[in-house]
Amino acid sequence: MSGIISYKCPNCGGPLKFNPQKQRYTCEYCLSEFSQEEKMQEEKKESADQPETLLYTCPSCGAELVTDSTTAASFCYYCHNPVILSRRLSGEFHPDYVIPFSYDKKEATAIFRDWLKKKRYIPKAFYSEDQIEKITGVYFPYLLYSCTTQGSLEARAERIRVWQSGDRRYTETKTYEVNRSGTMPVKFVPRNALKKANRKLVEGVLPFQTDKLEPFTMGYLSGFVAERRDMENQEYTDEVKSEIRNFAADTLRNSISSYDSVRVENQDIKLEDETWEYALLPVWTLTYNDESKNRIYYFTINGQTGKVCGEIPVDKGKLMVLFAKVFIPVCLLMLLVGYFI
Repeated sequence: MSGIISYKCPNCGGPLKFNPQKQRYTCEYCLSEFSQEEKMQEEKKESADQPETLLYTCPSCGAELVTDSTTAASFCYYCHNPVILSRRLSGEFHPDYVIPFSYDKKEATAIFRDWLKKKRYIPKAFYSEDQIEKITGVYFPYLLYSCTTQGSLEARAERIRVWQSGDRRYTETKTYEVNRSGTMPVKFVPRNALKKANRKLVEGVLPFQTDKLEPFTMGYLSGFVAERRDMENQEYTDEVKSEIRNFAADTLRNSISSYDSVRVENQDIKLEDETWEYALLPVWTLTYNDESKNRIYYFTINGQTGKVCGEIPVDKGKLMVLFAKVFIPVCLLMLLVGYFI
């Protein structure tokens, strides 16, 4: 749609807003900040590959919403009602599955606070009420790979027996030909399918309980942010196949036990009935911008299992206080002991 301009964060793809107090562009998702000069430079770099921007009308209040090409569910900035952009999830982009959120925002916040209790020397800004309020439930897109693995292995194994008789020491070596084979079904190996997503953020909360995948319906997205995939399975096919072949080979090898040594002479791993499917999986996300280090820290919660993955900043002031409390008394004690010795 011509004439529509969307200022997006180059770090996470979220919308940029101009902050009158700071006179800078700020991203409310990853908390990045940019000056006008930095934004103009970014625009020049992206001008050759400008992503699609679309205009939508909020069905509740009539406000106009501008989104990028991957946003499929969000909130109206004016009336705060959830908005689902169903056309973004149609045709080839229609997900096969979804795992609904099991934890609401209140529960996710409680998990975050409990996680913080085990951490020390964290800047207060990281766990301020304004910061915690920004925790957001996001359905991230994942591609899921499934196949049937047929594997066979041929190995030479040895058993060694050593004994003493009189003043003689005897060694007996028995050699065996060992064969192993088997079929292993592989279901739903996940890979991130969103280019702008921080891979550590979306993979750190794995695994999901994929036996609880539900057929996709739009209703699950209401009240959450959702992203549409913009990556194809070809980008991960070689990586996933190599991972599965290695796992199958290790499984066959580890099934050979009770021998003193094993040497694999031949193995064959075949992948059959390969399929790729597409799912939206739930993640609670929180970001913190440490301006002193010019670094963004991520905290994520698996929205189904509650598994936590996070990076935390360190408050240098608190560390200095600890240093003063521990190091100085120790030094004084050592000086005092040295004086009397």
